Amino acid sequence: GWNYFPPHADSVLGIASAEDSRQTLRAVIILDFSFYICSMEKLNITLLGPAHPYRGGLAIIMQTMARVFQRDGHRVDLKTFTVQYPQWLFPGKSQFVDTPAPDDLRIERCVSTVNPFNWLRMGLRIRRERPDIVLLKYWTPFMAPCFGTIARLARRNGHTRFLCQIDNVEPHERHLFDRWFNRWFLGAVDGFVYMSEQVHRELECYTNAPALFSPHPRFDSYGEPVDRTEACRRLGLDPQRRYALFFGLIREYKGLDWLLEAWAKLRAEGRIGSEWRLIVAGECYTDPEPYRRRIVQSGLEEEVTFHDRFIPDERVKDYFSAAEFLVLPYKSATQSGVTQIAYQFRLPVIVTRVGGLAEIVPDDRVGFVCPPSPEGVADAIERIADPETLARFRANMERERERFS
Repeated sequence: GWNYFPPHADSVLGIASAEDSRQTLRAVIILDFSFYICSMEKLNITLLGPAHPYRGGLAIIMQTMARVFQRDGHRVDLKTFTVQYPQWLFPGKSQFVDTPAPDDLRIERCVSTVNPFNWLRMGLRIRRERPDIVLLKYWTPFMAPCFGTIARLARRNGHTRFLCQIDNVEPHERHLFDRWFNRWFLGAVDGFVYMSEQVHRELECYTNAPALFSPHPRFDSYGEPVDRTEACRRLGLDPQRRYALFFGLIREYKGLDWLLEAWAKLRAEGRIGSEWRLIVAGECYTDPEPYRRRIVQSGLEEEVTFHDRFIPDERVKDYFSAAEFLVLPYKSATQSGVTQIAYQFRLPVIVTRVGGLAEIVPDDRVGFVCPPSPEGVADAIERIADPETLARFRANMERERERFS
């Protein structure tokens, strides 16, 4: 049955591209949803996870999927959190955006991740509502007690199936109860869509439920590139300089210390032109002072622009339009949503050979995949700073980005 794709079946997981839709339909058939698809009925779909007023890429993806479902005529509601993280557990300054709620989506704040009585109420409520599919977004075992309880109760209606688009199985920072929490949630799900083979391998340690690959979708919600000079002006940068970019929430595993060490090494050894500067943009989810001290100790105060803050959606295009390449010097990873912002803006990328990053960034085609070390990052920066190399990667980006549309 793999070659039969009924009309409107491409909307089942809210992924826009044809190939991703075919993968999605395979997941649906495996999970015995072919009854819903082959009938001409529209589905009742509940999405459960981050959405407005919560900020960040996870909420953007959930809302994008909801819109694709709606575009194809399905009945969609989006249930998000009254409490996502307790404030004392959240490492950033705010969990919320201050923009108005989208008026084209039905978003209800009704799920508390920290209230077991709420989990019971929501599980029983979804059991009564009987949606055809509940699609969850899972990225940390912290969500497992809540999501697992809701799923186990709701599935008892004998009708609703639970699908999960899974970002991570094992968290980047490990905790005592992670494996127990994962078992509770992952064992309650009917099928998965994963975005890297590392996640797939980890998932197989917990469940034999059907699981299919679909890469992280491109972030087209940030718009298109803007004039580079104008982007530099908005960011207070000199447009006569050339810029490398580190972007995203700053945590220890993301390797900013490696990047600063690599940059200092390149400068000390004269391996990069004097016109080059480094932009670091993103809110620190760890103490920023060690990074600031390293910048000073390495004599990079004039070299590094450090915007230690959450970057609003409307400013993302300025950073990706001002820079000439992106550096993601991660020490560990599954996949990265930041690479998909780079694809959106046709910005060449350096990634380390960890997790699933090499699956997303073909080496020497749209960027470089380098050894996970300061020396490896430095060598890759030296190689990519060549104008002809950057031009070649940008041209290839135009083609490769279509894989993620």
